[in-house]
Amino acid sequence: MQLLKALWALAGAALCCFLVLVIHAQFLKEGQLAAGTCEIVTLDRDSSQPRRTIARQTARCACRKGQIAGTTRARPACVDARIIKTKQWCEMLPCLEGEGCDLLINRSGWTCTQPGGRIKTTTVS
Repeated sequence: MQLLKALWALAGAALCCFLVLVIHAQFLKEGQLAAGTCEIVTLDRDSSQPRRTIARQTARCACRKGQIAGTTRARPACVDARIIKTKQWCEMLPCLEGEGCDLLINRSGWTCTQPGGRIKTTTVS
C-alpha cells in the first residue's frame, strides 16, 4: 500500500515538473533569452594580415540585476557590473583554463597568454 502511495506521489511530482517546464517554455518566446544567459549575435574574422587574426564579436545578454555583459572563459557571459565599471577585466576570468590574464596598460582590454607564449589581445569598445 505504501509503495502505491509513493508511486502516486512520484507520478504527481513528475507531472508538476512537466507542467512547470511547459509554462516556462511559453514565457520564453522565440528570440528571448533566459535571465543570466548570453548568445553570440555576430562574429567577424579578418585574417588578411600575416600572423594576425582580428575578430570582432557582438553578443546579446539577458543579465540579472547587478550584472552586465562580459566574458568568461572566452565566451560571452553575465558578470558583476563592478568589474566592468572599474575595468578590472581579469576578475571576470576572460581567458581559457591554463592561460594567464594581464590588463593592458591603458585598461582598454586584456591579454591572454598561452603556455607556449602565444598572446591573444582583447580590447573593449
